[in-house]
Amino acid sequence: MGWIGMLLGLDLGTGSLKALLLDFNGQVRGEASRPYPVAAPHPGWAESDPEDWWRAAAEATQAAVGPLASQVVAVGLSGQMHGVVLSDPAGQPLRPAILWADGRAVRELSALKALPESLQHRLANPLVVGMAAPSLLWLERNEPRPYAEARWALQPKDWLRLRLTGQAASEPSDASGTLLYDLLADTWAWEALERLGLRAELLPPLLPSGTVAGHLTRAAARWLGLPEGLPVAAGAADTAAALLGSGLAVGQVQLTVGSGAQIAVLLDTLQIDPTLRTHRYRATRPQQWYALAAMQNAGLALEWVRNMLHLSWEEAYREAQQAPAGCEGLCFLPYLTGERTPHLNPQARGVWAGLRLNHQRGHLMRAALEGVAYSLREGLEALGAVIPPQAPLRLSGGGSQEPFWQQMLSDVLGRPLVSTPTPSASARGAALLAGMAVGITLEVARSETPVAEPQSSVYEEGYQRYKQLYRQLSSWF
Repeated sequence: MGWIGMLLGLDLGTGSLKALLLDFNGQVRGEASRPYPVAAPHPGWAESDPEDWWRAAAEATQAAVGPLASQVVAVGLSGQMHGVVLSDPAGQPLRPAILWADGRAVRELSALKALPESLQHRLANPLVVGMAAPSLLWLERNEPRPYAEARWALQPKDWLRLRLTGQAASEPSDASGTLLYDLLADTWAWEALERLGLRAELLPPLLPSGTVAGHLTRAAARWLGLPEGLPVAAGAADTAAALLGSGLAVGQVQLTVGSGAQIAVLLDTLQIDPTLRTHRYRATRPQQWYALAAMQNAGLALEWVRNMLHLSWEEAYREAQQAPAGCEGLCFLPYLTGERTPHLNPQARGVWAGLRLNHQRGHLMRAALEGVAYSLREGLEALGAVIPPQAPLRLSGGGSQEPFWQQMLSDVLGRPLVSTPTPSASARGAALLAGMAVGITLEVARSETPVAEPQSSVYEEGYQRYKQLYRQLSSWF
């Protein structure tokens, strides 16, 4: 392509906002990230000040774009899922945003569980805390004033777009993660809203992910250092954007290991999990969905163990390799923040079991790695038949780079692992959606490099012990 122009993707994550600048050949021309805090004013809460996101958007954009600002032709967005931002018509937040990791709305789940089974089936997702529906119910019951005063209840990236354009909207990939979306009808679940007693007018209009949802206002353009009037795409939820940005094809499976972990497979038909243990969300393209197993405790649990043992990551992997597979009977449950797939148990807790005098730091570290790998296997098995037999797992995320860890994952999961050259996949997906919105379609590289092949079944006994340990302790949690 000989066109001159740039596409800007903004990815609003849980702890930082990333800006990525792509040229029309798909090459990264600039990239920057700015962090912000997540607050826990009470145990189990997780909140952010949206104004921190707004400041990070300006700083990251200016650092990534630099002197190329005049060449930017469109902006796309991706963002963390499930949260709630209550705002006035102009996007001024009325209280801190409630995030996906928030656990305050446990009691409110009873209202969702009381919905008719046929309606729960149309929501097509596990009824868990951290989603917009239970969080909105909590706000209605516990903070009625901001709930009543709000004009909009938005997903995080949709709030950011409102501030950028002055126009409120959402799109299917984020909406389908709220427990307020009817996947069969492909629109807001109006009947569920009525039965729950929630204000339907809080939810914005829905647009396709790759369409223009507004244009950069003069004030927002000055704030970001970009030309006024740039088209802003509707964008996508971070996982959906990452699947687009990494070039995932229908039937391929992606394993992302970060603070949490996700196993996702792209589908061209909607296949709802009859057990509602795994998630079904809309993808960025029409008539595409993805099945998702979401595990809350991956890198988060490993980082906690590493810190508790006073190990650097280099020391952690070295000492773990010196311990034998199975850790001589030591087992670790990594559920430090409860767990979603497959247990749907916010009360689950972390456990080391089987400790003996001969166990050293390396045993504890290796048991933690094995425990996280076993939790991923449970997630993979929960997805069941939607995972093609023997399909390799496309590995992504910052918590999956160590060869010893990669081989353990391959052995435990019984699948080949391949890597794909797609750093910053969510931000890249946001930039690609910006291009789609203005009629520019970039080719996405789908090259794969083999990383690990299953070599041993030595972990099978440990996996069975792990599952038995959870069953024994589940009534105690």
